[in-house]
Amino acid sequence: MKSIQTFGELKKSGYQSKSIKDELRDNLIAKIKNKETIFKGVWGYENTVIPELERAILSRHNINLLGLRGQAKTRLARLMVQLLDEWMPIVAGSEINDDPFHPISRFAIDLLEEKGDDTPIAWVHRAERFAEKLATPDVTVADLIGDVDPIKAATMKLTYADDRVIHFGMIPRANRCIFVINELPDLQARIQVALFNILQEGDIQIRGFKLRMPLDVQFIFTANPEDYTNRGSIVTPLKDRIGSQILTHYPENIAVARTITEQEAQLDDRQSETIHVPSLAKDLLEQISFQARVSDYIDVKSGISARMSITAFENLLSTAERRALKNGDEKTSIRLSDFMGVIPSITGKVELVYEGEQEGAAFVAETLIGEAIVTLFSTLFPKISKLERPDTVSPYHDVLEFFFEESGFELLDELPEKEYHAQLDKITPLTELIKKYQPNISKEDSYFLKEFVLWGLVEHKKLSKDRFTEGYQFKDLLGSYLSGLQ
Repeated sequence: MKSIQTFGELKKSGYQSKSIKDELRDNLIAKIKNKETIFKGVWGYENTVIPELERAILSRHNINLLGLRGQAKTRLARLMVQLLDEWMPIVAGSEINDDPFHPISRFAIDLLEEKGDDTPIAWVHRAERFAEKLATPDVTVADLIGDVDPIKAATMKLTYADDRVIHFGMIPRANRCIFVINELPDLQARIQVALFNILQEGDIQIRGFKLRMPLDVQFIFTANPEDYTNRGSIVTPLKDRIGSQILTHYPENIAVARTITEQEAQLDDRQSETIHVPSLAKDLLEQISFQARVSDYIDVKSGISARMSITAFENLLSTAERRALKNGDEKTSIRLSDFMGVIPSITGKVELVYEGEQEGAAFVAETLIGEAIVTLFSTLFPKISKLERPDTVSPYHDVLEFFFEESGFELLDELPEKEYHAQLDKITPLTELIKKYQPNISKEDSYFLKEFVLWGLVEHKKLSKDRFTEGYQFKDLLGSYLSGLQ
């Protein structure tokens, strides 16, 4: 098709012009029939958001994606480009992608009248048929729709009564394209009103000109729930004109969350080659986000973005990488103490309520890590009850006895890999405990699991953990209490 250069050749080829909504619909139908994956790289929406989005496309609706931050709203909008035809013909030189079969601009209409079948045709790739605008308070009607351009009038020696003095805004220039407005509530109400006619009748009005330009645009809006934002809201008549409102959500389980994090994390190849990440460490990282979404310290209405887990994963690997570089280790493995390195990724991603502000962001982050450890601990080892029967022998008795007899067990942050292993191997009962309850664990992952048990016992108030400048000290809880009285 790209070899076609004139309108006459285009007509002879049998090309059929269609609206963008029909184009999206037809290509979606073909992909569904061929059982193709339509929204690649979007996980956890297979049975919820994606079916609703497909129904909206089949219904030829404009769409509002409503959800908290970090829920792939913009990504879904951008992936819709894959449902467009690969190439689209336009009248060459048109500012607004005029369809040669249905021209709407003065320029295209005049050119077709003048040259007829010899009118030159240009081809636009689908990648160029996507326009996006972030709604900010300084956006004007002129930015989105257009205005009279006095410089154009002076240059072309035209009066303001001539419609050729119009400078088209972003929406007319996105004719026959997908146009996305992100964070719609941020758009001032008077600007939202200017979209009414475009959504309902498909035409635009610029200044005093009597224009009838039936634009062909697939609109997609994204927004946070209105009860969260105090910046503004979507005016009711505008919501009434949006065909489908689709609610997005966060991952519903750790497996999906892990898939998203591993896909989106920006890692250096050298990190992937030199740093081993135990499966439990990945689960623990995701569990932190799950804990944050139900925490009393955090404003859950603001949402916990998937970006928190992604940046935390990047920081986690960087923490291990830095230690390996300092020690000259060619390879290293993630340690539980490395999770202290993800705190900066957490504190900047959460909105604290009053109680959280009083405690401090760093405290809240450490609390989330502790709660995540407690949640996963019970899935791997016997539950620790607050009250135990006197005649019952705890599965953790031998481990606790080891610490009762020891004055203090230290794990330094920057220990070389061999010394770190040797230090944990000193706790013989810990090795036996893991063999009994997690017999299939690999040797490479076993050291992370050993440290995980220690932190789990601390969170269950069976051991104490003290932070000092270069690491942590674990002690018997009673011994720690008595030493504090001295």
